[in-house]
Amino acid sequence: MSLRVIAGTARGRKLKSVPGDTTRPVMDRVKESLFNILAGDVIDSNWWDLFAGTGAIGIEALSRGAAFVKFTDLNRAPIETIKENLEHCKFIEQAEIKRGDAFSMLSGTPDKRFEYVYIAPPQYKKMWVEALKLIDDNSEWLSDDGTVIVQIDPREYEEVEVRNLVESEERKYGSTLLIFYDRK
Repeated sequence: MSLRVIAGTARGRKLKSVPGDTTRPVMDRVKESLFNILAGDVIDSNWWDLFAGTGAIGIEALSRGAAFVKFTDLNRAPIETIKENLEHCKFIEQAEIKRGDAFSMLSGTPDKRFEYVYIAPPQYKKMWVEALKLIDDNSEWLSDDGTVIVQIDPREYEEVEVRNLVESEERKYGSTLLIFYDRK
């Protein structure tokens, strides 16, 4: 599957895939739908691409006018791929790349607030539930009007009890479900 930036200043640039099968790239139609939903709200926003993989979502956000994206992943191969993709698209100055455990980071003291936190973890491990609960418990990661976006297989969905977030929207695209949680 060929990865590319679909709109904005880096439109058409090809992105490298992470070697092996440890990541699952987001399909163009899902990415396009996501950014159509967000539209102009992306401009000047801050993002955290939590399980970043290739960095495709965060790079798309930067291409469409986001001010800053923090990219995190546990493994070295995705981190190296993200660096190469950011350099190729000329967004390295607007990004922070951090290797480490997402759950440890989310449990830490917030050092920045984000309008969007994007969660697309390895499938079928309930990692999205754990990440969502950690953000709910530590909602200072989000700006006052912040949104958490979860990308999972629809079979993984379950209702999650949250105190500081509210599920605002669900969109299904074939084998992909996008769930939006807004800060209360």
